[in-house]
Amino acid sequence: MRCPFCKNDDTRVLDSRVSDDGGAIRRRRACSACDKRFTTMEQMQLTVRKKSGATEPFARDKAVAGVAKACKGRPVSADDLACLGQQVEDALRASGSAEIPAHEIGLAVLEPLRALDEVAYLRFASVYKAFDSADDFVAEIATLLAAATDGELAEEAARSAPGVDPTN
Repeated sequence: MRCPFCKNDDTRVLDSRVSDDGGAIRRRRACSACDKRFTTMEQMQLTVRKKSGATEPFARDKAVAGVAKACKGRPVSADDLACLGQQVEDALRASGSAEIPAHEIGLAVLEPLRALDEVAYLRFASVYKAFDSADDFVAEIATLLAAATDGELAEEAARSAPGVDPTN
């Protein structure tokens, strides 16, 4: 590691710690020439493998930009999109693979987007899943309605169970 102060190549590691829930390593270093100390962060580089076989570094901003198009005109804030981008990146890193097929990024987007805004989810899914007809939309909407109904039924069962306080 090159010293950022004097550009000397001879530095030594004084301390290493895991940070970001194991996703990165923080190292405290000292330069042998100028004795200055500095910190480095090492993080696994995610790469995306495209359909063509080419690879490129994962860019959270690129994933968020695609989702932002689906959210146009919807009550979704920039903070919401930033959180969704972080969720997607966390899910990809949790897979443990350094090279991610491009289609898995779309899969990682779907669930958090469904929770964020169902209309934006349908817009994104229609492109990602390559809907060919109105029947594809109807099937996806039926899935959304079934999931919502299941959630409501579970909530109702919890409220009616004896000794269960639904406010907790």
